[in-house]
Amino acid sequence: MSTFPGSPKLLQGTLMTLALPSKKVISTISFQYNPETVSRTLQIQATQNEGGARSEALRLKGAPAQTLKFDLEIDATDDLEKADRTAVKLGIYQQLSALEDLIYPDVEQVKKNISNLGKGMLEVIPTEAPLTLLIWGKQRKLPVRITDFSVTEEAYDINLNPIRAKVSLGLRVLTYDDLPTSHQGSQLFLNYHQNLEKLGRK
Repeated sequence: MSTFPGSPKLLQGTLMTLALPSKKVISTISFQYNPETVSRTLQIQATQNEGGARSEALRLKGAPAQTLKFDLEIDATDDLEKADRTAVKLGIYQQLSALEDLIYPDVEQVKKNISNLGKGMLEVIPTEAPLTLLIWGKQRKLPVRITDFSVTEEAYDINLNPIRAKVSLGLRVLTYDDLPTSHQGSQLFLNYHQNLEKLGRK
């Protein structure tokens, strides 16, 4: 990357989690390296035209179901060369833990559920996860759910801490059809939709 003083600053892709309804930021994970490619698939949400009614042929039930797939590279080499304390002690275990934590329920809620089960409660309500956002440039701030998560650890230090890895992520974009209208994620997707339409119809 150019170090020329006038060169534009490279934006880093980010995964962010928010506690609702307070909107307090729980975690911010900026990608060490932006993925070279992002695969996006959009499944059209058309009405079922089983009866053959011509008036239904062009109707849409809502926004398309969008999925994204990309790989993240995490490497501690530079930090190890600088003798960074966290890298020397843990390698990239902290970065991997931050990503993996996105797909786990809150541990305090898990403890509470276990306690309730021990007291004879027959039904425990599944824990609601924080709102996860994918921030990819200025035009895309999307509420998402992680649907696929795989890690290939490629190198380790002498203590078997991973020092280089590839994380493959699959995300499903959450729309106003998935969330209550008052939900922050619903409003964020509506903003994205409005901006997309504005840009597409210029």
